[in-house]
Parts: sequence; structure tokens; C-alpha cells
Amino acid sequence: MSPKVAGGPRPIIIDTDPGQDDAIAILAALASPEIEVLGITAVAGNVPLELTARNSLILVELAGRPDVPVFAGCDRPLRRELVTAEHVHGKTGIDGADLPEPSTALQPQHAVDWMIETLRAAGDREVTICPVGPMTNVATVLETAPDTARHIREIVCMGGGFFGGGNTTPTAEFNVFVDPDAAQIVLHCGAPITMLPLDVTHKALMTAAWIDQLRALGSRTGEAAAGMLDFYERFDVDKYGMSGGPLHDPNVIAYLLRPDLYRGRLCNVEVETASSLTLGMTVVDWWNVTDRPPNCQFITEVDSDGFYELLLDLLARLP
Repeated sequence: MSPKVAGGPRPIIIDTDPGQDDAIAILAALASPEIEVLGITAVAGNVPLELTARNSLILVELAGRPDVPVFAGCDRPLRRELVTAEHVHGKTGIDGADLPEPSTALQPQHAVDWMIETLRAAGDREVTICPVGPMTNVATVLETAPDTARHIREIVCMGGGFFGGGNTTPTAEFNVFVDPDAAQIVLHCGAPITMLPLDVTHKALMTAAWIDQLRALGSRTGEAAAGMLDFYERFDVDKYGMSGGPLHDPNVIAYLLRPDLYRGRLCNVEVETASSLTLGMTVVDWWNVTDRPPNCQFITEVDSDGFYELLLDLLARLP
């Protein structure tokens, strides 16, 4: 990686399983001059790895950024069978947009090996990791090369849920449920961690008018994003009876750019990895009733209007 320039863009790695909401997060990051996307690492999650890697290539090309390298990572959770979510995202993961097959290729290196190499080449607390899918790749990096933790500036992830429960089981959010062991490893790696859970993403709901604004941009990105979100939104609107669906993963990018839009609390967060009843639950010591040390900034509030204004501004910059 190139050396960090003081005052320059923030170097990040996006670890992802696209997914329409992952797609919007990737596009927003690639549109921001304040962020340098060092690479995109695909993981199995919303759909199998073959498709999440393909989708990542499609998205960097859609954004006009085929220079951003894409790496395929882990094709299953650390210690469990893979659970996917085609019922939400469609058979491709990014149903709703008619996008061409990618013309660029995946990097030959495994995502985990590239992440280790990249982190070790960085300065202390330099690179931000942004997991917006199951955290299998990131946990594998930390288990394989624990020394890399000191090079991580922050891990900002979308995952978990506490006060509002889960979206995959009564207590578990999808990203954490797919690989709870990985999430627990990440939470205890020693790097600063910020978690954007369902508690905050369900307070930032899309509206039909906002999706229409995307389409009205008149760009290929705006048209594709609107199509993907029309498809994606229908699931949560039907499930929760909301006026619009939440747009989970882009909150990670918005938090990097505008942390003033968010509020939360530094507290202890643990992941249940054993119970058949609450597997994947993020147990948050919000009221400090245990002696467990704080390990995570757990976000619960967002300025929804500010979030969607920021996203529209970013996506408007893309071709």
C-alpha cells in the first residue's frame, strides 16, 4: 500500500458480501475523496462466495473504478455451515439491476493473505477495516496474524442488534448469526471497534421519494442503485410493516465520513456462540452492570435525513 499522507484520504478495506445494501456502501466509499479504498475483500454471506466476489467486481466497474482490487476470501464460516439470504437479496445477491458481467478479474491472492500483507506494511493504527458482512475474513486474519491488530486504526462494522432484537432469529442479526465465532474473535482483538447494529439502521428508513431521487440522477449508477433498492426494500417493508426499508451497510461509510450524524456508547459487547436459543446474539452491557471491560462503541442513534442526504450526494458523483 502507499504510505499515508497526513491530512490525506483515510485508507480502508471493505470486507463484504454484496448484497444490495453492501453495493450502496461500496459505491458510496468509492465516490468519496476522503476515503481511499485499498481493496475489497469478498466473503460468503448473503450469497455464496462465487457470487459475492463477482458482485464486488461488477460494483467497482459500475463506479468507474476498476483499478480497485477485489480479492476472494473465505467461502464458509469458521466453524459452521454457511447460511445465505437469497430470499432477501435474490439469486444473484444484487437482483433488481441489469448489470453486465465483469470484464476485470479477481486478484490471484487470497483475501486473508492480502489483508495480512497490507496491514503489516502499514503504520501503527493506520488502516480502517469495514466489515459489512460476516466477519470470517477479518477473524481469520486476526487468528492467523494477531500482530496485525496494532496496524488497524479502527474496525467499523455493520452487525448485531440488542434493544430491537434480531432480523434472522429473535435475537440475532444476519451478519453476526452467519459467523458468531468470527464476530466474537473480532470484538476481542484489541483494536478500536465501532458497531452499527440494527438498533441504528432501523432508524434510517428509505423512502420511495429518495429512491426516485436516485433514479432521477440520470446516471448508470443512479439507475442501477434505484433498481437494486426497489427490489431489496420490498422484503423489509413486508416483514416489518415499515414505511420504507432500512439501508444497513452504508451506515458504516457514512459513520466514517460524518460521525456527527451518530450517537452511541462505549460498552462491553459479547457474542453468544453456544446457545441454540440465542446463537449469534450480541449481548450489550449498555448499563454497565457487569465487570466486563468496554470493547466496542455501540451506535444507537442516527440523523436519518443527514444520512440520506450524504448518500445521495456521494452517489451523484459517480458515472
